[in-house]
Amino acid sequence: MTKYMAASHAAGKCLKDAIFGANAACREAAQKYGADKVTNATIGVMMDDEGKLACLPTMERVYRSMEMTELIAYAPISGLPEYLEAVKELSFADQKPEGYMGAVATAGGTGAIHHAVANYAERGDAVLTSDWFWGTYNVICQECGCRLETYALFDEKQEFNAAGFSEAVETLMKQQDSLLIIINSPAHNPTGFSLTEEDWAQVLDICKHYAEAGKRVSILVDIAYIDYAGEKNETRRFMKQFGNLHENILSMFAFSMSKGYTMYGQRTGALIAVSSSKEVITEFNEINKYTSRATWSNINRGAMALLVKIQQDPTALAQFEKERDDFYRMIQARGNLFMEEAKACGLNALPYKGGFFLAVPAENPAAVCDRLHEDLIFAVPLKLGVRVAACSVSTEKMKGIAAKMKKALDR
Repeated sequence: MTKYMAASHAAGKCLKDAIFGANAACREAAQKYGADKVTNATIGVMMDDEGKLACLPTMERVYRSMEMTELIAYAPISGLPEYLEAVKELSFADQKPEGYMGAVATAGGTGAIHHAVANYAERGDAVLTSDWFWGTYNVICQECGCRLETYALFDEKQEFNAAGFSEAVETLMKQQDSLLIIINSPAHNPTGFSLTEEDWAQVLDICKHYAEAGKRVSILVDIAYIDYAGEKNETRRFMKQFGNLHENILSMFAFSMSKGYTMYGQRTGALIAVSSSKEVITEFNEINKYTSRATWSNINRGAMALLVKIQQDPTALAQFEKERDDFYRMIQARGNLFMEEAKACGLNALPYKGGFFLAVPAENPAAVCDRLHEDLIFAVPLKLGVRVAACSVSTEKMKGIAAKMKKALDR
Protein backbone atom coordinates (compact mmCIF):
# COMPACT_ATOMS: atom_id res chain seq x y z
CA MET A 1 0.00 0.00 0.00
CA THR A 2 1.34 3.43 -0.95
CA LYS A 3 2.30 5.80 1.86
CA TYR A 4 2.07 8.96 -0.24
CA MET A 5 -0.53 10.54 -2.49
CA ALA A 6 1.16 13.62 -3.98
CA ALA A 7 1.50 14.07 -7.72
CA SER A 8 5.00 13.32 -8.98
CA HIS A 9 5.88 17.00 -9.51
CA ALA A 10 4.90 17.79 -5.91
CA ALA A 11 6.40 14.80 -4.15
CA GLY A 12 9.19 15.58 -1.70
CA LYS A 13 8.45 19.28 -1.27
CA CYS A 14 9.41 20.45 2.22
CA LEU A 15 9.88 24.07 3.24
CA LYS A 16 12.80 24.83 5.53
CA ASP A 17 12.89 28.56 6.17
CA ALA A 18 16.03 29.73 7.98
CA ILE A 19 14.42 33.06 8.92
CA PHE A 20 11.37 31.67 10.70
CA GLY A 21 13.48 28.90 12.23
CA ALA A 22 15.88 31.43 13.74
CA ASN A 23 12.97 33.53 14.99
CA ALA A 24 11.43 30.47 16.68
CA ALA A 25 14.71 29.81 18.52
CA CYS A 26 14.77 33.44 19.59
CA ARG A 27 11.23 33.24 21.00
CA GLU A 28 12.19 30.20 23.04
CA ALA A 29 15.18 32.06 24.49
CA ALA A 30 13.00 35.08 25.30
CA GLN A 31 10.59 32.86 27.26
CA LYS A 32 13.49 31.32 29.16
CA TYR A 33 15.67 34.37 29.87
CA GLY A 34 13.30 37.31 29.36
CA ALA A 35 12.75 39.41 26.23
CA ASP A 36 14.85 42.27 27.62
CA LYS A 37 17.95 40.07 27.67
CA VAL A 38 17.49 38.66 24.14
CA THR A 39 18.35 40.40 20.85
CA ASN A 40 16.10 39.37 17.97
CA ALA A 41 17.90 40.21 14.72
CA THR A 42 16.00 37.61 12.69
CA ILE A 43 12.66 38.88 11.48
CA GLY A 44 11.98 41.38 8.69
CA VAL A 45 9.49 43.63 10.44
CA MET A 46 9.98 47.05 11.96
CA MET A 47 10.22 47.12 15.75
CA ASP A 48 10.42 50.36 17.71
CA ASP A 49 13.09 51.01 20.33
CA GLU A 50 10.78 49.56 22.99
CA GLY A 51 10.67 46.26 21.12
CA LYS A 52 7.08 46.59 19.91
CA LEU A 53 5.87 45.99 16.35
CA ALA A 54 5.87 49.42 14.72
CA CYS A 55 2.82 50.74 12.89
CA LEU A 56 2.53 53.97 10.94
CA PRO A 57 -0.04 56.02 12.94
CA THR A 58 -1.69 57.64 9.91
CA MET A 59 -2.12 54.25 8.26
CA GLU A 60 -3.83 52.90 11.38
CA ARG A 61 -6.06 55.97 11.75
CA VAL A 62 -7.26 55.90 8.14
CA TYR A 63 -7.73 52.13 8.17
CA ARG A 64 -9.90 52.25 11.30
CA SER A 65 -12.04 55.01 9.77
CA MET A 66 -12.99 53.02 6.67
CA GLU A 67 -16.46 51.64 6.04
CA MET A 68 -16.84 47.93 6.71
CA THR A 69 -18.19 47.33 3.20
CA GLU A 70 -14.96 48.76 1.77
CA LEU A 71 -12.99 46.27 3.83
CA ILE A 72 -14.98 43.13 3.09
CA ALA A 73 -16.15 43.50 -0.51
CA TYR A 74 -14.52 41.70 -3.43
CA ALA A 75 -12.11 43.63 -5.62
CA PRO A 76 -11.61 43.27 -9.40
CA ILE A 77 -9.22 40.46 -10.31
CA SER A 78 -6.52 42.84 -11.55
CA GLY A 79 -7.01 45.18 -8.58
CA LEU A 80 -8.88 48.44 -8.01
CA PRO A 81 -8.14 50.70 -11.02
CA GLU A 82 -7.37 53.70 -8.80
CA TYR A 83 -5.01 51.53 -6.75
CA LEU A 84 -3.10 50.45 -9.85
CA GLU A 85 -2.70 54.06 -10.94
CA ALA A 86 -1.57 55.05 -7.45
CA VAL A 87 1.10 52.34 -7.21
CA LYS A 88 2.58 53.47 -10.52
CA GLU A 89 2.91 56.99 -9.12
CA LEU A 90 4.31 55.72 -5.83
CA SER A 91 6.79 53.36 -7.44
CA PHE A 92 8.34 55.96 -9.73
CA ALA A 93 7.61 59.34 -8.02
CA ASP A 94 9.15 61.99 -10.30
CA GLN A 95 11.39 59.46 -12.07
CA LYS A 96 8.81 57.72 -14.23
CA PRO A 97 10.38 56.10 -17.32
CA GLU A 98 8.88 56.76 -20.73
CA GLY A 99 6.88 53.95 -22.29
CA TYR A 100 3.67 51.98 -22.00
CA MET A 101 2.75 50.78 -18.50
CA GLY A 102 0.68 48.00 -17.02
CA ALA A 103 -0.02 46.82 -13.49
CA VAL A 104 -1.74 44.02 -11.61
CA ALA A 105 -2.44 43.74 -7.89
CA THR A 106 -0.63 40.88 -6.17
CA ALA A 107 -0.41 39.13 -2.80
CA GLY A 108 2.40 41.32 -1.50
CA GLY A 109 5.76 41.65 -3.17
CA THR A 110 6.06 37.86 -3.05
CA GLY A 111 3.03 37.58 -5.32
CA ALA A 112 4.60 40.02 -7.76
CA ILE A 113 7.74 37.90 -7.94
CA HIS A 114 5.60 34.78 -8.42
CA HIS A 115 3.73 36.28 -11.37
CA ALA A 116 6.95 37.44 -13.02
CA VAL A 117 8.52 33.99 -12.73
CA ALA A 118 5.32 32.15 -13.67
CA ASN A 119 4.78 34.18 -16.83
CA TYR A 120 8.24 35.28 -18.01
CA ALA A 121 10.53 32.32 -17.27
CA GLU A 122 10.27 29.31 -19.58
CA ARG A 123 9.69 25.99 -17.83
CA GLY A 124 13.03 24.27 -17.38
CA ASP A 125 15.01 27.48 -17.94
CA ALA A 126 17.15 29.41 -15.49
CA VAL A 127 16.23 32.65 -13.73
CA LEU A 128 19.22 34.84 -12.82
CA THR A 129 19.84 36.71 -9.57
CA SER A 130 22.82 37.52 -7.32
CA ASP A 131 24.44 35.00 -4.96
CA TRP A 132 23.23 37.00 -1.97
CA PHE A 133 19.45 36.69 -2.36
CA TRP A 134 16.17 36.28 -0.51
CA GLY A 135 15.66 32.53 -0.29
CA THR A 136 12.04 32.66 -1.42
CA TYR A 137 13.24 33.48 -4.95
CA ASN A 138 14.48 29.90 -5.16
CA VAL A 139 11.24 28.46 -3.75
CA ILE A 140 9.16 30.37 -6.30
CA CYS A 141 11.37 29.27 -9.19
CA GLN A 142 11.13 25.62 -8.17
CA GLU A 143 7.36 25.88 -7.75
CA CYS A 144 7.08 27.36 -11.24
CA GLY A 145 9.17 24.65 -12.88
CA CYS A 146 12.40 26.55 -13.46
CA ARG A 147 15.66 26.97 -11.57
CA LEU A 148 17.60 29.81 -9.99
CA GLU A 149 21.16 30.57 -11.14
CA THR A 150 23.39 33.19 -9.50
CA TYR A 151 26.39 35.43 -10.09
CA ALA A 152 28.67 36.96 -7.43
CA LEU A 153 27.06 40.26 -6.38
CA PHE A 154 30.30 41.86 -5.18
CA ASP A 155 33.70 42.23 -6.82
CA GLU A 156 37.00 42.37 -4.91
CA LYS A 157 36.30 46.01 -3.97
CA GLN A 158 32.84 45.09 -2.60
CA GLU A 159 31.21 47.01 -5.44
CA PHE A 160 28.67 45.72 -7.96
CA ASN A 161 30.22 42.90 -9.95
CA ALA A 162 29.27 43.99 -13.46
CA ALA A 163 31.77 41.59 -15.04
CA GLY A 164 30.33 38.62 -13.15
CA PHE A 165 26.82 39.66 -14.10
CA SER A 166 27.79 39.96 -17.78
CA GLU A 167 29.46 36.56 -17.77
CA ALA A 168 26.43 34.89 -16.18
CA VAL A 169 24.05 36.47 -18.71
CA GLU A 170 26.29 35.40 -21.58
CA THR A 171 26.41 31.80 -20.32
CA LEU A 172 22.65 31.53 -19.99
CA MET A 173 21.91 33.29 -23.28
CA LYS A 174 23.94 30.61 -25.05
CA GLN A 175 21.49 28.06 -23.64
CA GLN A 176 18.19 29.96 -23.69
CA ASP A 177 16.17 32.16 -26.02
CA SER A 178 14.94 34.31 -23.16
CA LEU A 179 16.01 35.22 -19.63
CA LEU A 180 14.33 36.62 -16.53
CA ILE A 181 16.71 38.61 -14.30
CA ILE A 182 15.78 39.52 -10.71
CA ILE A 183 17.61 42.44 -9.10
CA ASN A 184 16.69 43.53 -5.58
CA SER A 185 17.72 47.19 -5.27
CA PRO A 186 17.77 49.66 -3.61
CA ALA A 187 18.22 48.42 -0.01
CA HIS A 188 18.88 44.83 -1.04
CA ASN A 189 17.75 41.94 1.16
CA PRO A 190 19.90 40.60 2.84
CA THR A 191 22.84 43.05 2.53
CA GLY A 192 21.39 46.58 2.47
CA PHE A 193 23.39 47.22 -0.73
CA SER A 194 22.12 49.42 -3.59
CA LEU A 195 23.22 49.61 -7.20
CA THR A 196 24.37 53.03 -8.38
CA GLU A 197 23.01 54.71 -11.50
CA GLU A 198 26.24 53.71 -13.23
CA ASP A 199 25.71 50.08 -12.16
CA TRP A 200 22.22 50.13 -13.63
CA ALA A 201 23.54 51.60 -16.88
CA GLN A 202 25.93 48.65 -17.16
CA VAL A 203 23.13 46.17 -16.45
CA LEU A 204 20.90 47.69 -19.12
CA ASP A 205 23.71 47.92 -21.70
CA ILE A 206 24.26 44.17 -21.32
CA CYS A 207 20.54 43.50 -21.67
CA LYS A 208 20.30 45.75 -24.75
CA HIS A 209 23.06 43.78 -26.43
CA TYR A 210 21.07 40.54 -26.26
CA ALA A 211 17.75 42.21 -27.05
CA GLU A 212 19.22 43.64 -30.25
CA ALA A 213 20.47 40.14 -31.13
CA GLY A 214 16.89 38.83 -30.99
CA LYS A 215 16.82 37.45 -27.44
CA ARG A 216 13.97 38.27 -25.03
CA VAL A 217 15.07 39.82 -21.73
CA SER A 218 12.78 40.41 -18.75
CA ILE A 219 14.11 42.39 -15.80
CA LEU A 220 12.32 42.27 -12.44
CA VAL A 221 13.39 45.00 -10.02
CA ASP A 222 12.37 44.08 -6.48
CA ILE A 223 11.75 47.42 -4.74
CA ALA A 224 10.17 46.08 -1.54
CA TYR A 225 12.50 48.18 0.66
CA ILE A 226 12.76 51.33 -1.44
CA ASP A 227 10.94 53.51 1.10
CA TYR A 228 13.74 52.85 3.59
CA ALA A 229 16.61 53.56 1.20
CA GLY A 230 16.71 57.37 1.26
CA GLU A 231 15.01 60.41 -0.27
CA LYS A 232 12.30 59.12 -2.61
CA ASN A 233 13.42 60.78 -5.84
CA GLU A 234 17.12 60.21 -5.25
CA THR A 235 16.57 56.49 -4.69
CA ARG A 236 14.48 56.31 -7.87
CA ARG A 237 16.72 58.25 -10.25
CA PHE A 238 17.88 55.03 -11.90
CA MET A 239 14.32 54.27 -13.03
CA LYS A 240 14.48 56.88 -15.81
CA GLN A 241 16.92 54.55 -17.57
CA PHE A 242 14.12 52.03 -18.16
CA GLY A 243 12.37 54.34 -20.61
CA ASN A 244 12.22 53.60 -24.35
CA LEU A 245 14.22 50.37 -24.19
CA HIS A 246 14.31 47.85 -27.01
CA GLU A 247 10.94 46.13 -27.48
CA ASN A 248 12.61 42.79 -26.60
CA ILE A 249 13.19 44.11 -23.06
CA LEU A 250 10.34 44.01 -20.55
CA SER A 251 10.97 45.88 -17.30
CA MET A 252 8.96 44.94 -14.21
CA PHE A 253 8.88 46.34 -10.67
CA ALA A 254 7.67 44.42 -7.62
CA PHE A 255 5.81 46.87 -5.33
CA SER A 256 4.86 45.94 -1.76
CA MET A 257 2.69 47.50 0.95
CA SER A 258 4.23 45.27 3.61
CA LYS A 259 7.16 47.49 4.58
CA GLY A 260 6.24 50.90 3.21
CA TYR A 261 2.80 50.80 4.86
CA THR A 262 3.59 48.44 7.79
CA MET A 263 0.81 46.14 6.51
CA TYR A 264 2.79 42.90 6.44
CA GLY A 265 -0.12 40.53 7.05
CA GLN A 266 -2.57 42.20 4.66
CA ARG A 267 -0.56 40.76 1.74
CA THR A 268 -1.01 43.53 -0.79
CA GLY A 269 1.38 44.55 -3.56
CA ALA A 270 1.57 44.95 -7.31
CA LEU A 271 3.59 43.96 -10.35
CA ILE A 272 4.21 46.95 -12.62
CA ALA A 273 5.52 46.68 -16.18
CA VAL A 274 7.17 49.15 -18.55
CA SER A 275 7.74 48.51 -22.26
CA SER A 276 8.22 50.44 -25.48
CA SER A 277 5.63 48.09 -27.03
CA LYS A 278 1.90 48.60 -26.47
CA GLU A 279 1.26 44.97 -27.46
CA VAL A 280 3.66 43.68 -24.80
CA ILE A 281 1.81 45.64 -22.10
CA THR A 282 -1.59 44.44 -23.35
CA GLU A 283 -0.28 40.90 -23.11
CA PHE A 284 1.18 41.62 -19.64
CA ASN A 285 -2.19 42.79 -18.32
CA GLU A 286 -4.08 39.81 -19.74
CA ILE A 287 -1.74 36.98 -18.74
CA ASN A 288 -1.21 38.29 -15.22
CA LYS A 289 -4.95 38.74 -14.72
CA TYR A 290 -5.33 35.10 -15.79
CA THR A 291 -2.65 33.95 -13.35
CA SER A 292 -4.25 35.95 -10.54
CA ARG A 293 -7.59 34.22 -11.12
CA ALA A 294 -5.81 30.86 -11.02
CA THR A 295 -3.99 31.57 -7.73
CA TRP A 296 -5.68 33.98 -5.29
CA SER A 297 -8.61 35.20 -7.44
CA ASN A 298 -8.42 38.76 -6.10
CA ILE A 299 -6.51 40.87 -3.60
CA ASN A 300 -7.32 42.49 -0.25
CA ARG A 301 -9.70 45.32 -1.16
CA GLY A 302 -9.37 47.12 2.17
CA ALA A 303 -5.60 47.54 1.88
CA MET A 304 -5.87 48.77 -1.71
CA ALA A 305 -8.59 51.27 -0.74
CA LEU A 306 -6.49 52.43 2.21
CA LEU A 307 -3.55 53.27 -0.04
CA VAL A 308 -5.83 55.24 -2.36
CA LYS A 309 -7.42 57.18 0.51
CA ILE A 310 -4.04 58.25 1.87
CA GLN A 311 -2.70 59.06 -1.59
CA GLN A 312 -5.71 61.26 -2.45
CA ASP A 313 -5.67 63.23 0.84
CA PRO A 314 -2.77 65.75 0.75
CA THR A 315 -2.84 66.34 4.53
CA ALA A 316 -2.89 62.65 5.40
CA LEU A 317 -0.23 61.91 2.78
CA ALA A 318 2.13 64.57 4.15
CA GLN A 319 1.74 63.26 7.70
CA PHE A 320 2.12 59.67 6.53
CA GLU A 321 5.35 60.42 4.65
CA LYS A 322 6.76 62.28 7.68
CA GLU A 323 6.03 59.30 9.93
CA ARG A 324 7.61 56.88 7.49
CA ASP A 325 10.66 59.11 7.13
CA ASP A 326 11.06 59.04 10.92
CA PHE A 327 11.02 55.23 10.82
CA TYR A 328 13.53 55.25 7.97
CA ARG A 329 15.89 57.43 9.98
CA MET A 330 15.53 55.16 13.01
CA ILE A 331 16.49 52.04 11.03
CA GLN A 332 19.26 53.85 9.14
CA ALA A 333 20.79 54.99 12.43
CA ARG A 334 20.84 51.39 13.68
CA GLY A 335 22.47 50.16 10.49
CA ASN A 336 25.02 52.96 10.54
CA LEU A 337 25.86 52.17 14.17
CA PHE A 338 26.55 48.54 13.30
CA MET A 339 28.75 49.55 10.36
CA GLU A 340 30.73 52.05 12.46
CA GLU A 341 31.37 49.44 15.15
CA ALA A 342 32.20 46.81 12.49
CA LYS A 343 34.87 49.11 11.05
CA ALA A 344 36.25 49.83 14.51
CA CYS A 345 36.64 46.13 15.40
CA GLY A 346 37.75 44.93 11.96
CA LEU A 347 34.58 43.04 11.08
CA ASN A 348 34.15 42.59 7.31
CA ALA A 349 30.52 43.69 6.91
CA LEU A 350 29.13 44.08 3.40
CA PRO A 351 28.43 47.68 2.26
CA TYR A 352 25.15 48.82 3.84
CA LYS A 353 23.37 51.66 2.06
CA GLY A 354 19.93 51.37 3.67
CA GLY A 355 16.92 49.19 4.33
CA PHE A 356 15.95 46.52 6.81
CA PHE A 357 19.02 44.26 6.69
CA LEU A 358 22.79 44.05 6.67
CA ALA A 359 25.08 41.06 6.28
CA VAL A 360 28.48 39.67 7.20
CA PRO A 361 30.24 37.00 5.09
CA ALA A 362 31.12 33.78 6.91
CA GLU A 363 32.46 30.37 5.92
CA ASN A 364 30.24 28.63 8.47
CA PRO A 365 27.24 30.90 9.10
CA ALA A 366 25.38 28.36 11.28
CA ALA A 367 28.37 28.02 13.60
CA VAL A 368 28.67 31.80 13.91
CA CYS A 369 24.98 32.08 14.79
CA ASP A 370 25.36 29.30 17.38
CA ARG A 371 28.21 31.27 18.97
CA LEU A 372 26.04 34.39 19.02
CA HIS A 373 23.35 32.43 20.87
CA GLU A 374 25.74 32.31 23.82
CA ASP A 375 25.30 36.10 24.02
CA LEU A 376 21.53 35.69 23.45
CA ILE A 377 21.85 37.30 20.01
CA PHE A 378 19.81 35.65 17.28
CA ALA A 379 20.56 36.31 13.60
CA VAL A 380 19.85 34.38 10.40
CA PRO A 381 22.41 31.98 8.94
CA LEU A 382 22.43 32.15 5.15
CA LYS A 383 24.49 30.24 2.61
CA LEU A 384 27.21 32.89 2.36
CA GLY A 385 27.02 34.61 5.72
CA VAL A 386 24.91 35.99 8.54
CA ARG A 387 21.99 38.40 8.14
CA VAL A 388 21.22 40.98 10.83
CA ALA A 389 17.82 42.69 10.82
CA ALA A 390 18.47 46.34 11.66
CA CYS A 391 14.71 46.85 11.41
CA SER A 392 14.00 44.72 14.48
CA VAL A 393 16.96 45.53 16.79
CA SER A 394 16.68 48.59 19.01
CA THR A 395 19.46 51.16 18.96
CA GLU A 396 20.49 50.18 22.47
CA LYS A 397 20.67 46.47 21.68
CA MET A 398 22.52 47.12 18.41
CA LYS A 399 25.48 48.44 20.41
CA GLY A 400 28.17 45.79 20.63
CA ILE A 401 26.69 43.28 18.18
CA ALA A 402 29.45 43.85 15.63
CA ALA A 403 32.19 43.15 18.16
CA LYS A 404 30.43 40.03 19.40
CA MET A 405 30.02 38.82 15.83
CA LYS A 406 33.72 39.44 15.18
CA LYS A 407 34.51 37.37 18.28
CA ALA A 408 32.17 34.59 17.09
CA LEU A 409 33.80 34.58 13.65
CA ASP A 410 37.29 34.44 15.13
CA ARG A 411 36.33 31.52 17.35
